[in-house]
Amino acid sequence: MAATSSATSSWRALYPFESRYLTLGTVRLHYVDEGAGAPLLMVHGNPTWSFYWRRLIDHFRRTHRVVAVDHIGCGLSDKPQDPAYYSLQRNTDHLVTVIDRLELRDATLVVHDWGGAIGLGAALARPARFRAFILFNTGAFPPPYIPWRIRACRIPWLGSWCIRRLNLFARAALWMAVARHDRMTPDIRAGLMAPYDSWAHRIAIDQFVRAIPRGPHHASWRILEELERNLTALSDRPCQLIWGMRDWCFRPECLERLQRIFPRAEVHRLEDASHYVVEDAYDEIVPHMERFLGELA
Repeated sequence: MAATSSATSSWRALYPFESRYLTLGTVRLHYVDEGAGAPLLMVHGNPTWSFYWRRLIDHFRRTHRVVAVDHIGCGLSDKPQDPAYYSLQRNTDHLVTVIDRLELRDATLVVHDWGGAIGLGAALARPARFRAFILFNTGAFPPPYIPWRIRACRIPWLGSWCIRRLNLFARAALWMAVARHDRMTPDIRAGLMAPYDSWAHRIAIDQFVRAIPRGPHHASWRILEELERNLTALSDRPCQLIWGMRDWCFRPECLERLQRIFPRAEVHRLEDASHYVVEDAYDEIVPHMERFLGELA
């Protein structure tokens, strides 16, 4: 990502981590790898990137090895213009490669939004590498509904124009995806938006929106249906569900559906948090995670 020094300086202090890269064929995937100890693998959704996890990375790198990836097309990863790079299966395969190359073992998977389907799909592919799961406002099943705000972004031609030319999807999320707007400082807004500064650099945002299946005819539907069915194989693993209850996208029925998959999961409902739950409620989240991870030690 090319960025001017002035654009970068406004948020870089919030993200003081060393950039690392893995080459996947002809593209590079960016990630951070901080600290030492039992691994935490953090997988973001759309339209965020590893910057979303910055507070948790900074806190838990004192006690854990924290790996946070940027999907291809997101964050500081390369942004190829071929839509074939952005399928759900391709993103899952990329994450499996990260797990293998970084030799992650006894890891706790930490996911949000699309990171749930991608991360849990990778966990099914490499079940021996994972010990536990922490899931934030996500899904691992065909969507029970598609909010009108998302449907509007899928209108042929117009949706892509709004997402890629006007950056409306990422811009709107800065307001619509949070409940505590006082916490979204200008520097945080700049950091969340920094990688998505041009038509070309917004391709993944658009493709993630288009990857949401409307019915069984969509390629993602079958993958998500199979994922939900197969996750019973992991249902005995320790699991923590932390949910922003004011989320209009992953509403409480998504939490309830995950509870059916992980019936023994520990659940924390955060009443004053929305979809960007880590932005809204990081100070509540850290003690929950500390205790959960402490019990795994």
